[in-house]
Amino acid sequence: MMEYYNYIKALHLIFVVTWFAGLFYIPRLFIYHIEASQKRSPEREILTPQLQLMSKRLWTIITWPSAILCTLFAIILLVLQPALLQQSWMHVKLGFVVLLWVYHIRNHQIFKQLQRDEVKYTSNYMRIWNEGATIILFAVIFLVVLKSAINWVFGVIGIIVLGVILMLGIRLYKRIRGKNP
Repeated sequence: MMEYYNYIKALHLIFVVTWFAGLFYIPRLFIYHIEASQKRSPEREILTPQLQLMSKRLWTIITWPSAILCTLFAIILLVLQPALLQQSWMHVKLGFVVLLWVYHIRNHQIFKQLQRDEVKYTSNYMRIWNEGATIILFAVIFLVVLKSAINWVFGVIGIIVLGVILMLGIRLYKRIRGKNP
Protein backbone atom coordinates (compact mmCIF):
# COMPACT_ATOMS: atom_id res chain seq x y z
CA MET A 1 0.00 0.00 0.00
CA MET A 2 2.98 2.34 0.54
CA GLU A 3 3.49 2.55 -3.24
CA TYR A 4 0.11 4.31 -3.38
CA TYR A 5 0.93 6.77 -0.59
CA ASN A 6 1.50 9.77 -2.89
CA TYR A 7 -1.68 9.03 -4.85
CA ILE A 8 -3.66 8.92 -1.62
CA LYS A 9 -1.97 12.13 -0.48
CA ALA A 10 -2.88 13.80 -3.78
CA LEU A 11 -6.51 12.71 -3.40
CA HIS A 12 -6.50 13.98 0.19
CA LEU A 13 -5.27 17.40 -0.97
CA ILE A 14 -7.80 17.55 -3.81
CA PHE A 15 -10.63 16.96 -1.36
CA VAL A 16 -9.14 19.46 1.13
CA VAL A 17 -9.40 22.07 -1.63
CA THR A 18 -12.95 21.15 -2.63
CA TRP A 19 -14.07 20.94 1.03
CA PHE A 20 -12.72 24.41 1.70
CA ALA A 21 -14.28 25.71 -1.51
CA GLY A 22 -17.65 24.60 -0.17
CA LEU A 23 -16.96 26.02 3.27
CA PHE A 24 -15.93 29.35 1.76
CA TYR A 25 -18.99 29.63 -0.47
CA ILE A 26 -21.81 28.28 1.71
CA PRO A 27 -21.74 31.19 4.21
CA ARG A 28 -21.77 33.58 1.25
CA LEU A 29 -24.97 31.88 0.04
CA PHE A 30 -26.31 32.18 3.60
CA ILE A 31 -25.66 35.95 3.44
CA TYR A 32 -27.53 36.23 0.13
CA HIS A 33 -30.39 34.13 1.51
CA ILE A 34 -30.69 36.28 4.65
CA GLU A 35 -30.64 39.46 2.58
CA ALA A 36 -33.20 38.00 0.13
CA SER A 37 -35.55 37.25 3.04
CA GLN A 38 -35.64 40.99 3.79
CA LYS A 39 -36.58 42.01 0.25
CA ARG A 40 -40.09 42.81 -0.93
CA SER A 41 -42.34 40.52 -2.87
CA PRO A 42 -41.94 39.19 -5.61
CA GLU A 43 -38.14 39.49 -5.40
CA ARG A 44 -38.07 37.52 -2.11
CA GLU A 45 -40.19 34.70 -3.58
CA ILE A 46 -37.91 34.46 -6.61
CA LEU A 47 -34.54 34.67 -4.85
CA THR A 48 -35.20 32.48 -1.80
CA PRO A 49 -36.00 29.22 -3.65
CA GLN A 50 -33.07 29.78 -6.02
CA LEU A 51 -30.64 30.34 -3.14
CA GLN A 52 -32.03 27.29 -1.33
CA LEU A 53 -31.43 25.19 -4.43
CA MET A 54 -27.90 26.54 -4.91
CA SER A 55 -27.10 25.91 -1.24
CA LYS A 56 -28.52 22.39 -1.36
CA ARG A 57 -26.48 21.46 -4.44
CA LEU A 58 -23.27 22.95 -3.06
CA TRP A 59 -23.74 21.38 0.36
CA THR A 60 -24.88 17.89 -0.67
CA ILE A 61 -23.00 17.38 -3.94
CA ILE A 62 -19.67 19.09 -3.19
CA THR A 63 -19.09 20.02 0.45
CA TRP A 64 -20.28 16.93 2.36
CA PRO A 65 -18.72 14.37 -0.02
CA SER A 66 -15.46 16.37 -0.03
CA ALA A 67 -15.37 16.50 3.78
CA ILE A 68 -15.93 12.76 4.04
CA LEU A 69 -13.41 11.83 1.34
CA CYS A 70 -10.81 14.28 2.69
CA THR A 71 -11.14 12.71 6.14
CA LEU A 72 -11.10 9.15 4.76
CA PHE A 73 -7.90 9.74 2.81
CA ALA A 74 -6.34 11.48 5.83
CA ILE A 75 -7.07 8.43 7.99
CA ILE A 76 -5.53 6.15 5.36
CA LEU A 77 -2.42 8.37 5.27
CA LEU A 78 -2.11 8.18 9.07
CA VAL A 79 -2.51 4.39 8.99
CA LEU A 80 0.26 4.19 6.37
CA GLN A 81 2.50 6.62 8.27
CA PRO A 82 1.65 6.16 11.97
CA ALA A 83 4.88 7.96 12.94
CA LEU A 84 3.12 11.20 12.02
CA LEU A 85 0.97 10.76 15.12
CA GLN A 86 4.10 11.04 17.26
CA GLN A 87 4.85 14.56 16.04
CA SER A 88 3.56 17.50 18.05
CA TRP A 89 2.67 19.60 15.00
CA MET A 90 0.33 16.83 13.87
CA HIS A 91 -1.46 16.92 17.24
CA VAL A 92 -2.05 20.65 16.80
CA LYS A 93 -3.14 20.11 13.18
CA LEU A 94 -5.62 17.42 14.21
CA GLY A 95 -7.00 19.84 16.81
CA PHE A 96 -7.66 22.33 14.01
CA VAL A 97 -9.25 19.57 11.93
CA VAL A 98 -11.63 18.88 14.82
CA LEU A 99 -12.39 22.61 14.90
CA LEU A 100 -13.00 22.50 11.13
CA TRP A 101 -15.49 19.66 11.61
CA VAL A 102 -17.26 21.67 14.32
CA TYR A 103 -17.42 24.61 11.90
CA HIS A 104 -18.74 22.27 9.18
CA ILE A 105 -21.45 20.80 11.43
CA ARG A 106 -22.50 24.29 12.55
CA ASN A 107 -22.79 25.31 8.88
CA HIS A 108 -24.95 22.25 8.35
CA GLN A 109 -27.28 23.40 11.13
CA ILE A 110 -27.52 26.88 9.59
CA PHE A 111 -28.08 25.30 6.17
CA LYS A 112 -30.99 23.23 7.53
CA GLN A 113 -32.53 26.32 9.20
CA LEU A 114 -32.38 28.35 6.00
CA GLN A 115 -33.82 25.45 4.00
CA ARG A 116 -36.84 25.75 6.34
CA ASP A 117 -36.85 29.56 5.88
CA GLU A 118 -35.79 30.09 9.50
CA VAL A 119 -33.59 33.17 9.49
CA LYS A 120 -31.87 33.41 12.88
CA TYR A 121 -28.77 35.44 12.00
CA THR A 122 -27.99 38.77 10.39
CA SER A 123 -26.00 39.07 7.21
CA ASN A 124 -23.31 40.92 9.20
CA TYR A 125 -23.01 37.96 11.59
CA MET A 126 -22.65 35.66 8.58
CA ARG A 127 -19.91 37.86 7.10
CA ILE A 128 -17.90 37.37 10.28
CA TRP A 129 -18.82 33.66 10.45
CA ASN A 130 -17.59 33.31 6.85
CA GLU A 131 -14.01 33.96 8.03
CA GLY A 132 -13.92 30.87 10.29
CA ALA A 133 -12.74 28.56 7.52
CA THR A 134 -10.11 31.11 6.42
CA ILE A 135 -8.55 31.25 9.88
CA ILE A 136 -8.48 27.44 10.17
CA LEU A 137 -7.00 27.12 6.68
CA PHE A 138 -4.16 29.53 7.51
CA ALA A 139 -3.37 27.66 10.71
CA VAL A 140 -3.36 24.21 9.10
CA ILE A 141 -1.30 25.25 6.06
CA PHE A 142 1.37 26.87 8.21
CA LEU A 143 1.48 23.83 10.50
CA VAL A 144 1.82 21.41 7.60
CA VAL A 145 4.45 23.45 5.75
CA LEU A 146 6.55 24.43 8.77
CA LYS A 147 5.90 21.21 10.73
CA SER A 148 6.41 23.09 13.94
CA ALA A 149 4.15 23.15 16.94
CA ILE A 150 6.87 24.77 19.04
CA ASN A 151 6.07 28.16 17.58
CA TRP A 152 2.34 27.71 18.10
CA VAL A 153 2.29 30.90 20.20
CA PHE A 154 3.43 32.90 17.19
CA GLY A 155 0.87 31.04 15.12
CA VAL A 156 -1.92 31.96 17.52
CA ILE A 157 -0.77 35.58 17.52
CA GLY A 158 -0.73 35.49 13.71
CA ILE A 159 -4.25 34.04 13.61
CA ILE A 160 -5.46 36.77 15.99
CA VAL A 161 -3.83 39.44 13.81
CA LEU A 162 -5.42 37.85 10.73
CA GLY A 163 -8.79 37.89 12.52
CA VAL A 164 -8.40 41.58 13.38
CA ILE A 165 -7.47 42.39 9.78
CA LEU A 166 -10.49 40.46 8.51
CA MET A 167 -12.79 42.28 10.97
CA LEU A 168 -11.43 45.64 9.88
CA GLY A 169 -11.98 44.62 6.26
CA ILE A 170 -15.58 43.67 7.04
CA ARG A 171 -16.18 47.00 8.79
CA LEU A 172 -14.66 48.88 5.86
CA TYR A 173 -16.82 46.92 3.42
CA LYS A 174 -19.92 47.64 5.53
CA ARG A 175 -19.09 51.35 5.61
CA ILE A 176 -18.50 51.50 1.85
CA ARG A 177 -21.66 49.50 1.17
CA GLY A 178 -23.66 51.82 3.46
CA LYS A 179 -22.59 54.82 1.39
CA ASN A 180 -23.47 53.13 -1.91
CA PRO A 181 -26.93 51.56 -1.55
